[in-house]
Amino acid sequence: MRPLPRSVRPIATAAAATLALGLLAGCGDDNDGKTGDDPSSSSGASESADRTTEASEDATTDDDAQVVPAYYVGDTPQGERLFREFTQVDGMDPLVGAGAALTQGDPVAPDYRTLWPKGSFDSITQTADAIEVTLADDGWLKAGSLDKAQARLAVQQLVYTLQGVAGKRLPVQVTVDGKPAPTLLGIDASNGLKAAPELDVMALVNVTEPAQGATVSSTFTATGRASSFEANVPWEIQDGSGAVVLNGSTTAEGWMDKLYPWEAKVDASSLEPGSYTFVARTDDPSEGEGGGPTEDTKKFTIE
Repeated sequence: MRPLPRSVRPIATAAAATLALGLLAGCGDDNDGKTGDDPSSSSGASESADRTTEASEDATTDDDAQVVPAYYVGDTPQGERLFREFTQVDGMDPLVGAGAALTQGDPVAPDYRTLWPKGSFDSITQTADAIEVTLADDGWLKAGSLDKAQARLAVQQLVYTLQGVAGKRLPVQVTVDGKPAPTLLGIDASNGLKAAPELDVMALVNVTEPAQGATVSSTFTATGRASSFEANVPWEIQDGSGAVVLNGSTTAEGWMDKLYPWEAKVDASSLEPGSYTFVARTDDPSEGEGGGPTEDTKKFTIE
């Protein structure tokens, strides 16, 4: 078993408070969760190596803390989907820190949530062939209060997070009481859990920078990932009343088959210092016929 986690810090500002965590293990209640392809099927278009290297490319830390990606659930026109947020962990194995981030249920973005309650896992380790998750008890084998779509997304939240930390498309092997678990939340786990294709489980746009609660200068670079029509990613800045005070668009590196990185150079020098919201969206040539664009929002401060 891994040692006790000491602290996990969602990245918002340099002064983000350290969150004291207990063991990953404990008494597990039941859960909540949602959609995605059967994670026991092929990994499709998942880009787990990219998901890990982005931790160092897109986010900064202080001292010797490590940054790990954690995937949370948010609402989109396609239903509940996964959004990525970076979390800073101190004094623990990165996989354990990522598991703690999921089970502490405290993402920085207020519209994100986790489907894994505290006490879900006893330990998380990595071998040459798999990422091994030991369940706290056998109550996690059944779907319980989750419908199948919810259970699938909960499983994908775990798989995407742990593969993102490992930087490899390793299957997630689940054990309980020292034996391989046949299912996790009612989903077949007998051959290891694999990542479903990104477009089946991920929100179609995600903002990495500015991070929720960040302070930036009047000129800054916004980044994220998207799969948007013809790779076009519209963005805007809203003031405290919700009025749009600046807007533009940028082009992602690709579209259609998975999420691709995008970057926008933002000149906000015309804006007064203060609190704003950055919004990135998918392009919507149907003008709302398909439920409207997917968007991700981050509140930030211009100094």
